[in-house]
Amino acid sequence: MTKSPKGPAQRVVRCAVYTRKSTEEGLDQEFNSLHAQRESAEAFIKSQKQAGWVCLPKHYDDGGFTGGNLDRPALKLLLADVDQGLIDCLVVYKVDRLSRSLLDFARIMETFEKRQVAFVSITQQFNTVTSMGRLVLNAYFRSHNSKEKSSPSERGTRSPPHAGKANGSGAIPSWAMTSKIPSWSSMRKRRSGCGPFLSCTLSTRE
Repeated sequence: MTKSPKGPAQRVVRCAVYTRKSTEEGLDQEFNSLHAQRESAEAFIKSQKQAGWVCLPKHYDDGGFTGGNLDRPALKLLLADVDQGLIDCLVVYKVDRLSRSLLDFARIMETFEKRQVAFVSITQQFNTVTSMGRLVLNAYFRSHNSKEKSSPSERGTRSPPHAGKANGSGAIPSWAMTSKIPSWSSMRKRRSGCGPFLSCTLSTRE
């Protein structure tokens, strides 16, 4: 009796979870905001188990740090691990947990693109893997870039001197600028299990 050939081995998608809270209020509680964010992210990753998603045990938690800049210890550690190829996908509760700055967010996405790391916001169904997601992200960056140019005073921010020079359109990453959206088939095949990207909005509260 011949044995039926086994299918291809399940590819593993190593998922890191990043959490952030702007103030230290409540962080001394047994179960705080950072725990809640991670718990939700872990539950989402578990729901993608059939696609090979696994949650990395390492914690990247920034309690008491603003999302308005990149000067955060856990974020720096996260980006260092991304550079070392230790992460396939970053999962956050909301986009603004990663960054409230459009320019910083664009820079992080540029790094993820180079390192072939997917980004998912579970409450906004944000996923950068699909070509449709890249199209929407293109429109997202263009829209927010236009708003910041038209009313910087209303946002309480001032555009940096180099804004508007890179790619000729401010903070828009080069890969989001192209009219021809590249295929993601060149990415590592283990990322094929990531779901669709629908929408994204940066919050201005924390």
